[in-house]
Amino acid sequence: MSGKRVIPCLDVKNGRVVKGVNFAGFRDVGDPAEQAAFYDREGADELVFLDITASHEGRRAFSESIRRTVQAISIPLTVGGGISSLKDMEAVFEAGASKVSVNTAALDNPDLIAQAARAFGRERIVVAIDAKRTNGADGSHWWEVYARGGRIATGWEVGEWAERVYSLGAGEILLTSMDADGTQDGYDNDLNRLVAERVPIPIIASGGAGRLEHFKDAFLLGKVDAVLAASLFHFRTYSIREVKEYLQEAGIPVCL
Repeated sequence: MSGKRVIPCLDVKNGRVVKGVNFAGFRDVGDPAEQAAFYDREGADELVFLDITASHEGRRAFSESIRRTVQAISIPLTVGGGISSLKDMEAVFEAGASKVSVNTAALDNPDLIAQAARAFGRERIVVAIDAKRTNGADGSHWWEVYARGGRIATGWEVGEWAERVYSLGAGEILLTSMDADGTQDGYDNDLNRLVAERVPIPIIASGGAGRLEHFKDAFLLGKVDAVLAASLFHFRTYSIREVKEYLQEAGIPVCL
């Protein structure tokens, strides 16, 4: 088992870090740069900065907020939100980000993934996938991919879309369970495992962390490469170090 990562997520709205439940009901958490600096000191492996209303509002992520956040940390920063062109990506990289995350733009124009991988390198391109469970009348279920911050159903089955973005050049997938988001009831490891078994690139699990065992289960049951969390860290339920020490005791390789 290769080294696993623990990644706090900064969901940013109007220049402030917020946290909601099921993509709604947002609470103010603080300043992005201040939160980022705290997590850097705490031992986070990376940070994800998502401007959660940028795509819906038809704009790209705020470069000044990104720049301030990068200046406050020494660890890699992935930025997403409203990134819809190579020019947008270039601006985010110029602001200091290590990787970019695309979601709606990739669904609207899948070839953007291939263009970005060629221009900047596959390892810098993360495709974010927001998925929601759909139950059939016969008792079956599947996960549908959503766009524009979880507002628009796309018709894509999550495994098929994951295979598509991998084939186009995605270097990593940030996989969010819309059903589990903010609930603290645990990651959707059926969803995580389905995608992890379909593509040979790293999967970051997002949505649902509430207890220490949830992180362990994401690695052992969900077969992911990294875990992302917000509520638990923002409201200081657990520290990054507590999570990592727990994972290390469970035999999961993490860097303390």
